[in-house]
Amino acid sequence: MAKMTLEELRKLRESTQQQIKKRETDGKTAQIIVAMGTCGIAAGAKATLDAFVKEVDDHGMGGSVIIRQTGCMGLCQNEPTVEVVMTGMPNIIYGRVTPDVAKEIVERHLVKKELLEDRILDRPARDIMKN
Repeated sequence: MAKMTLEELRKLRESTQQQIKKRETDGKTAQIIVAMGTCGIAAGAKATLDAFVKEVDDHGMGGSVIIRQTGCMGLCQNEPTVEVVMTGMPNIIYGRVTPDVAKEIVERHLVKKELLEDRILDRPARDIMKN
């Protein structure tokens, strides 16, 4: 392995620190939880996860949004499934989340605070939701 220059080491440190910050939960206002069970992976959840990472980075939201993985949510026929947990909004599970839908979730749900009604699989009952 070739020796690294001081500048290359600094860039590597900065890049690594940014990756670590994305995994911290303190101070986050939203979580995106992508189901990565075998059924989800087979349905394209890896591409969906990658799309969320890209969109969150493109919108400069890495400091306020954490992207996590979980196992199967039990909604196999609707994979890839994604749960969005966000301060001030109900917890929502979206189904059939392709990379294009992931982009729409970031733009509408996270940025504009709008629900994607046609993709919702589960949410709290209206009588327990806070307005």
